[in-house]
Amino acid sequence: MSETLPAVSPAAPARRQAQQLALGELVERLAALKSEGKTIVLCHGVFDLLHIGHIRYFEQAKRLGDVLVVTVTPDRFVNKGPHRPVFSEQLRCEAVAALHCVDWVAINQWPMAVETIRLLRPDYYVKGPDYRQAGKDVTGGIALEEEAVQSVGGRLVFTEDVTFSASHLVNRYLPVFPKAVTDYLGGFRSRYTSDDIAGFLERARTLKVLVIGEAIIDDYHYCEQVGKSAKEPVLVARHLSSEQFAGGSLAIANHVANFCDQVGLVTCLGRQRSYERFIRRRLQPNIEPRFLYVAKAPTIVKRRFMEQYLSQKLFEVYDMHDEPDPALGSALCAALQEVLPRYDAVIVADYGHGMLLPDATELVCSRARFLAVNTQANAGNRGLHTISKYQRADYIALARHELVLEERNRRSTLEDMILNVSRKLSCPRVLITCGKDGNIAYRPDEGFSRVPAFATQVVDRMGAGDAVIALTSLCAAQEAPMEVVGFLGNVVGAEAVATLGHRSSIERVPLLKHIASLLK
Repeated sequence: MSETLPAVSPAAPARRQAQQLALGELVERLAALKSEGKTIVLCHGVFDLLHIGHIRYFEQAKRLGDVLVVTVTPDRFVNKGPHRPVFSEQLRCEAVAALHCVDWVAINQWPMAVETIRLLRPDYYVKGPDYRQAGKDVTGGIALEEEAVQSVGGRLVFTEDVTFSASHLVNRYLPVFPKAVTDYLGGFRSRYTSDDIAGFLERARTLKVLVIGEAIIDDYHYCEQVGKSAKEPVLVARHLSSEQFAGGSLAIANHVANFCDQVGLVTCLGRQRSYERFIRRRLQPNIEPRFLYVAKAPTIVKRRFMEQYLSQKLFEVYDMHDEPDPALGSALCAALQEVLPRYDAVIVADYGHGMLLPDATELVCSRARFLAVNTQANAGNRGLHTISKYQRADYIALARHELVLEERNRRSTLEDMILNVSRKLSCPRVLITCGKDGNIAYRPDEGFSRVPAFATQVVDRMGAGDAVIALTSLCAAQEAPMEVVGFLGNVVGAEAVATLGHRSSIERVPLLKHIASLLK
């Protein structure tokens, strides 16, 4: 005969449970205890999936003192990819608080524990044995945390016991992806490690990369829908706020600059409403920009009106003059003649708005040492702007619909269209992104490889292609296997679509941690 036990009320736990406090209150409590001579021990981490390694870590830490405090990384700072954490910060705190050896739990307010250590002033700050080798910590956080604990008179201590990876356990026993994606990742892990991928990104530091393409200001206006006009069939919305991002080639240069020490940028601005001051402020400091100017034209602005609650675009307005400008064409060719020899790799982001005329594209095709190209199909050029305007490329990254436009053929297979484009451009590396269907990569000696999508949340698809070509070009330029290029493209794409517009760039440390969490 079975029996169901009654649920334990949080208000009356069956046994002692740690208290969860705000950091400010914790500071006062610990100061009082220290004045009584009590020894304070602090542990800090994500603790997304509580396991035996964590339990032994806490138990060893508690033996060092009288009071064990655990601070938990808040959801917004868990940088293991958009699919993590699996459990919310509140649930993670509740799990840690249930352990008998823990006295107090708090949610941290910063990405690392440095500020918290200085606030709480522990006698011991305890980390697991996997942090002993500081050189393997891509964040550099352990060194900063050691400095912080020493500055308050405490010590950094490492435990010695069995370790487990929460990411490894999540990937195998609590998969957040569909079975097809989980199975693919299992196979990919057998061929490549996270260190293999990280190696390409690390070596990209020494590449000198030039980005060429139109500068675009992405102007977002957030609205609240009011209703329909009483007199006309017009949607009426109330304006709430606005935000501007550096888009187009500016965004690509910013992505690249987080991974390469030397980045050049050749782009064009309008003489009217140039936004030059805004653009200079938004560019990473290691980007060397070369601005060309179009007379009697503004810098391109793509103004998007969005319903704020759903983050849904209502309509767009382009502010631009995209007629060919011979003076701009001559200035661009002169600039390219000068700068192209300085760079190991060139990324062309051609948005089809009149900057890259035939003389300039021919010059880039003939002079770039390694040439990566994306020709974007958008509302301003759809059907008129395809990749075949370039006679040669070493790597192209296109969306599926951009490939179809090039081929003017909706019935051939993707593989046949890729082979045809590869032959036309004498291009040995092709990546075609397919949205929720992932991507397909090709190289003659490797054949085709399909990589499923890793996105678990989509906030805004705008800008994902820019992020993909920026980062995958760095690996393609190093002769990385195309499956690795495709894998990285989908990891980057998952991060990009989880961000509104170009609000933030792809950053090195979060990307490396995201890759590691997928491949554990």
